[in-house]
Amino acid sequence: MLDLGLEGRTVLVTGATGAIGRAAARAFAGQGARVALAFRYQREAAEALACELSGPDGGRAFAVPYALDDAASPRWVVAAVEEHWGGLDVLVAAARRRGARRDPHTRFEDVPEEHWRPLVADGFVPAVRTVQWAVAGMRKRGWGRIALVASAQAPDGAADGEFHAVARAGLHGLVRGLAGEVGGDGVLINAVCPGPTPPDRPPTPPDRPPTPPERPSTSPERPSTSPERPSTPPDRPLAAPEDIARALLFLCSAANGTITGEALTLAGCR
Repeated sequence: MLDLGLEGRTVLVTGATGAIGRAAARAFAGQGARVALAFRYQREAAEALACELSGPDGGRAFAVPYALDDAASPRWVVAAVEEHWGGLDVLVAAARRRGARRDPHTRFEDVPEEHWRPLVADGFVPAVRTVQWAVAGMRKRGWGRIALVASAQAPDGAADGEFHAVARAGLHGLVRGLAGEVGGDGVLINAVCPGPTPPDRPPTPPDRPPTPPERPSTSPERPSTSPERPSTPPDRPLAAPEDIARALLFLCSAANGTITGEALTLAGCR
């Protein structure tokens, strides 16, 4: 059996209450890793997942608040993991603000900046901030793995998805540019670009979830909204979150010793 070398490693998954984030957290926990679950609004879902993954000793997972629109949040969440477990080995950045796609009947040049700017910034800027704080400790310790998850969309693009594509391209540029700088310090960084995925259905929380580290919330709790998903041809199956999680697991493991600076597209069958 292939040894992924993740036993006892510490992993931070942002967007842990989404379908891909949940699947990734379970995959890493299944390999013996300790997992910090960063959430924005779905506190109960995050605590439920932490309860599920904590293990017999109750200390292998915890939930931690993370806000895309708070510039200080990435620094705090990385510091919380490093303080709790003494370091951070793996970052899976799957958090995205799910903005609606533009009206397909509106021409590109007529889309106002106040609409497209958040679609680009929220799909790219928080990942840059989080990577900055995570990579520093990884370089000092001489080992680290980072995977950035782009928003799910049709792999061939869509007429109304230009701004989401810009954010995807930004993530690819980040991993390509950073890979050469941090590779000599034992840190590998890649992006995973899913195709359309099935509708997200958060799990039901348990009766007694664990209590996460305290931090004041930057805004009232509210349920997240799902994006409009691009149509998928009937002969192309949707990419399952578990398939995406397996790719993340390999890229962020010790079994991957050479793949870095790449953007892996998981589009299902063509």
